[in-house]
Amino acid sequence: MGMKKMSEFYELLAQQAQALIDGVVYPIANYANLSALLYQSLTEINWAGFYLIEDGKLVLGPFQGKPACIEIDIGKGVCGTAVERDATIVVKNVHSFPGHIACDGASMSEIVIPMHRNGEIIGVLDIDSPVESRFTEEDKLGLEEIVRIIEKGQEV
Repeated sequence: MGMKKMSEFYELLAQQAQALIDGVVYPIANYANLSALLYQSLTEINWAGFYLIEDGKLVLGPFQGKPACIEIDIGKGVCGTAVERDATIVVKNVHSFPGHIACDGASMSEIVIPMHRNGEIIGVLDIDSPVESRFTEEDKLGLEEIVRIIEKGQEV
């Protein structure tokens, strides 16, 4: 899959994401639909969903895949570290990530992108893959664009 092909893939995915959440004022419904869209559209993944900040920690939100960890402390695991750093984290091999929390032993690589509302972090988009080094720079840029669409939809 060439660079251009992947960009077109994410362009289309972004349009689909936008269409799904346009005019929808219910965040949980949007997270549910977007996790389904990502899970159906991306290849070689085994989990796609959201963790939302509640009571000062990440709490499991809508997702597709096997049951997952319910609470993650800020600063712990890939998700908690992404929140602490307020930055996207791409992990080629989760087993080499210090403090990785294994919710599904089959997961090998992971990408986590923080989400904001009015400048505050409200949670993360988390996608896992059973394949090592699954997520490329192209995936990072494409998925960050999807998170921007989510953020724009939540501006008050």
